[in-house]
Amino acid sequence: STSGIVMVGEIGGSAEEDAAEFIVGSVSKPVIGFVAGLTAPPGRRMGHAGAIISGSSGTAQAKIEAMEKAGITVVKNLGELGKTAVEVFGT
Repeated sequence: STSGIVMVGEIGGSAEEDAAEFIVGSVSKPVIGFVAGLTAPPGRRMGHAGAIISGSSGTAQAKIEAMEKAGITVVKNLGELGKTAVEVFGT
């Protein structure tokens, strides 16, 4: 059986915030999240999809805050993922 969910997001758009909102009311398993692009400069086109950060919308920080508000354990870098998975999922 599945012990938990790992959600990996990126700057731009609002899918991660939408997912966090869904998780609050619909997911009973623990969730760990990561958002790439924490140091991306505002207004600069980034990544394969040309994500652009506009104001606070789509920023890594805004996505991290939405995840944390939803009770998701957020790692700041992927190097923390293994240890955090053991702690959160117990496996």
